[in-house]
Amino acid sequence: MASVLVTGSTQGLGRLSAQWLLDRGHMVILHARSTDRMDAVDTLLAQGCTAVVGDFGDQSAIHQVADQVNALGPLDAVIHNAGVVDGPDLVTINVVAPYILTALINRPSRLIYLSSNDHFGGVGDIDRLGLDGGVPTATYADTKWFLTAFAMAMSIRWPDTVCSAVDPGWVPTRMGGVYAPDDLSQGAVTQAWLAVGQESTAYMSGHYWYHMRPRQPHHGTQDHGCHEALIRSLASFTGVSLP
Repeated sequence: MASVLVTGSTQGLGRLSAQWLLDRGHMVILHARSTDRMDAVDTLLAQGCTAVVGDFGDQSAIHQVADQVNALGPLDAVIHNAGVVDGPDLVTINVVAPYILTALINRPSRLIYLSSNDHFGGVGDIDRLGLDGGVPTATYADTKWFLTAFAMAMSIRWPDTVCSAVDPGWVPTRMGGVYAPDDLSQGAVTQAWLAVGQESTAYMSGHYWYHMRPRQPHHGTQDHGCHEALIRSLASFTGVSLP
């Protein structure tokens, strides 16, 4: 039985991943943006989940979530599922929050970061993130490019931790829209399986996954120089050093 944190788990892929894990006897920590969202996971809480609360658009709240998680004891895996497609908090939620949580949560044995096929259209220009005090100009695709790069970086920086990026496909969630053609269940299963799977393939670190199969990410996301520049910029911006 594993203990897994799933961020952004009140709906969509996060909720389905949490349910998949629960159905297989694992312990799940849910995450909700606010207490108002807790009603949406009543059925999961009744099945034995615990929950943490914090708005990832606010750096202080991200720190509070890390504290809440650490107070619950050691984790086996974190699924960094929370994300938005646009808005003023795009960079903070999609890139900064996973960085801070990775740095501050007591290190689990597996880390899974939710990417997107859209990352292939992203631009790996750190200036677009606005981490140097400039105005962020990053698109959703850019943020997923950098999150994929961060997952690849962590697989090198922490070789004893299995780090993965997952493309769930264009699935019919609130973000994807009702006409999205991909299989929602497959997107949810892949990230949940990477958190707890016992097959040898589930322990393959530094891979980008789509529907249970590894694929090649954008070649730029595997550049070591980019990795180091991204981590330095995030550390300077947040004041949080990555162990």
